[in-house]
Amino acid sequence: MTKIGIITGSTRPNRNSLQVAEWVKGIADKRGDAEYEVVDLVEYNLPMYAEPVSAGMSQDYQTPEAIPWSEKIAELDGYVFICPEYNHGVTSALKNAIDYLYPEWNNKAAGIVSYGSAGGIRAAEALRIIMAELQVATVRTHPALSLFTDFVKGSEFKPADFHEKTVNAMLGQVIAWTEAFEPLRK
Repeated sequence: MTKIGIITGSTRPNRNSLQVAEWVKGIADKRGDAEYEVVDLVEYNLPMYAEPVSAGMSQDYQTPEAIPWSEKIAELDGYVFICPEYNHGVTSALKNAIDYLYPEWNNKAAGIVSYGSAGGIRAAEALRIIMAELQVATVRTHPALSLFTDFVKGSEFKPADFHEKTVNAMLGQVIAWTEAFEPLRK
């Protein structure tokens, strides 16, 4: 069965990304079209990237934390990134985790669920550029959540009902594209 990782985009205390990831997983699990799991960056405890050789040139990881991260990303067929917007961009934790790897990402599809004061749109667009370099195709449908209307006091996640339809549309695209890229991954 197709395996999709729902990757949290923040590691800070009191973050919102885990609430959003669990909400997406709840919607996804009702579909029955793939195996979905939350992949929480906190659990991998990746230090600031300092590998001696780029992952694009070698998978000889020297950072011990990189090995389980590599194994997890490699076993997944596609992704949904939970992308908070910090200072008009992706979080440093998410960019750092992405930079650790290269071939593990290739020939896969991803959806993006963003949030921020303006729905996290700028961070999602920045993430699309990063994913293109890693040979990850990002799907068009993009749930964008507002800190003002989808969170109570900026921290308690209470999404508007209409977002569920958008999440389902995004997941449908991620599954279709993930299955289309399967021959490239083999």
